[in-house]
Amino acid sequence: MLTLKPSCEHCDKSLPPHARDAKICSFECTYCAECALVLFENVCPNCGGGFQNRPVRPAQPHRPPWFLGDHPASATRVHKPKDPAALHDLQESLKNIDPYAR
Repeated sequence: MLTLKPSCEHCDKSLPPHARDAKICSFECTYCAECALVLFENVCPNCGGGFQNRPVRPAQPHRPPWFLGDHPASATRVHKPKDPAALHDLQESLKNIDPYAR
């Protein structure tokens, strides 16, 4: 089950469970859309993978126990800002390669 981290790991913007601009990579590195797609150009600064929209966990118990009430999002913020200049070479080498081919 996804952790649903509560914030962007770079800029610390709040990303509640229902956030439409939350992006994750396959390792659940979590960034806001601005950081993931504009600043990092769809290259995860941790693993080099691409980003996808983070799924939204249902807030209501349509099919208990599969909802936020029984499986809450994480409250632990992960704030590890990256140095974009230090990531330049990684981004340049990967940004034009489809994430599925990296």
